[in-house]
Amino acid sequence: MKEQEETIILAIETSCDETSVAIVQNGREILSNIVSSQIESHKRFGGVVPEIASRHHVEQITFIIEEAMNEAQVTKEEIDAVAVTEGPGLVGALLVGVNAAKALAFAWDKPLIGVHHIAGHIYANHIVEELTFPLLTLVVSGGHTELIYMSDHGTYEVFGETRDDAVGEAYDKVARTLGLPYPGGPRMDKLASEGEAVIDFPRAWLENGSYDFSFSGLKSSVINTLHNAKQRGEVWSNEDIAASFQASVVEVLVTKAMRAAKEKGVDRLLLAGGVAANSGLRKSLTEACQEAGIKLTIPPMKLCTDNAAMIGSAGTFLYWSGIYANDRLNGQAGLELK
Repeated sequence: MKEQEETIILAIETSCDETSVAIVQNGREILSNIVSSQIESHKRFGGVVPEIASRHHVEQITFIIEEAMNEAQVTKEEIDAVAVTEGPGLVGALLVGVNAAKALAFAWDKPLIGVHHIAGHIYANHIVEELTFPLLTLVVSGGHTELIYMSDHGTYEVFGETRDDAVGEAYDKVARTLGLPYPGGPRMDKLASEGEAVIDFPRAWLENGSYDFSFSGLKSSVINTLHNAKQRGEVWSNEDIAASFQASVVEVLVTKAMRAAKEKGVDRLLLAGGVAANSGLRKSLTEACQEAGIKLTIPPMKLCTDNAAMIGSAGTFLYWSGIYANDRLNGQAGLELK
């Protein structure tokens, strides 16, 4: 890999319900990172509606590109390459970003780079602090719960993943059961900080020390507990339900991550994905890493959720490695990380 000085990447992220464009220099310096959220549009439906998300991306993408360029004060001549999330995600949403990136790359005669969305979340940590290898990443988001080992840039070994609900999905479903508005995860985290973990919800460790995750049983246990309490005329506070639910989730995530770090012999752990913003998880993982002598990196809140700066960071290393896409690049809803 031959690093180039003053490498400037224009990056686009439209995998779900944020339209984002960033200008990133040398993989770490954010010159601009514009994010247009669609939360208000989807809130009344209790979740993301794919068709609405795609339409918003179409309406916003040109303006967001212009805003990112203006804020960064760069010209198209200064851009070295165009990077874009090619998957996974909502296919209609992905296609908006991919086609915008292909148009820019063609019009400006620049290399086109396809970036895996989860790789982007991992490289959000590189913006905070330069990555050193080997390392382990705990990815926690609305669609993913994974443990990923990296021996170098661009090498990904997924050796633990969710078998059913991703952790963020479980948070949103339990939040909906409690009558909380979308998005439920941040509200659950706030309630958990105000309650006590007085209910012993199950921990799904799975068989033979598996590093996979399962949260559907926990979600069902919460629903059944609320249903049974209602039948008996008992009342549990939302704060205590949230605290008890979060205690179960965090214990499983932290325990498996620390056990995996020990088995892999790494002294560097990254937290990545939207649920990395969860205060309970951040606190518990920080304490566990301090006790184990493991260096932990967690992105700031603005880089935990979907954004284009992380795509620009990951895309920079692909650019330096000469790994480019062509005009056949397409949005792939189920793209694997490899």
